Amino acid sequence: MLAAAFLFAAMGVAVKLLSPALPNAMIVFLRGGLSLFVLLPQLLRHGLKGLGTRHLREHVARGALGMAGMYCFFSSLRHLGLAEALLLNYALPLFIPFFERVWLGAPVPRGIWKPLSIGLLGLIFILKPGLGVFRPAALIGLLGAVFAASAQVGVRRLSLTESVTKIVFYFAVSSTLIALGPALFDWVTPGVSLAPLVLLMAACGTLAQLAMTRAYQLAPAARVGPFIYGSVAFAALFDWLLFGRRLDAPAALGTALVVVAGVIALRNGRAPRAPASGELSR
Repeated sequence: MLAAAFLFAAMGVAVKLLSPALPNAMIVFLRGGLSLFVLLPQLLRHGLKGLGTRHLREHVARGALGMAGMYCFFSSLRHLGLAEALLLNYALPLFIPFFERVWLGAPVPRGIWKPLSIGLLGLIFILKPGLGVFRPAALIGLLGAVFAASAQVGVRRLSLTESVTKIVFYFAVSSTLIALGPALFDWVTPGVSLAPLVLLMAACGTLAQLAMTRAYQLAPAARVGPFIYGSVAFAALFDWLLFGRRLDAPAALGTALVVVAGVIALRNGRAPRAPASGELSR
């Protein structure tokens, strides 16, 4: 899980460096399309016959929610510090219980109100409303966490009847097709100089997803899930070393509060099946 955290932070660096040269729609499309290209041989190794499904609509809905979360996350990376953007995206454990209630009919855990209150307080410090520095990009990043939470709950529902291979395959296909439309309207062919960054983004994102899936297969989500917040520490280090940027005091306090809230929420939550938490929207 720590390896996944490092790789997600490294992917964020690549996205941030690509942002001045490529539109957001292009970056999202390249992230999904290249990941599909990387994963396709492994997925097809199991045979096309095993990819039939009766839940195509649910797969497409999950892909759309996941892509919406990715659009918001990459957009926030363009305008915010790397650590702030990652932290806002990792607020998703605070929202998952409510989507589970709506989508799966699961009761909202009694213990969710404590981490939710702590997390919302931390988000206030990060968003800084009323201080003259309110940033729409931060709200977009938070909206990405909402979409990512709904996508995760969608995967949990699919995992009751679908295999990991099917979930990965249909997300890769649906997300690539969904991202293609916006990319065509804002197409910019990446130059040769951008190729290393594009490949780094795709490789880190794909490997991070696989590492996270493996972590959830080896141990319950409540035990390994909190380690994903290592991404925030890695991102803060990258922010300092590569971009000369440090968190201000309110943002640092907010970051600490959201991390604590997320860890409590993950530890108090129900441990999902391995494929459910492993296949994130990223």
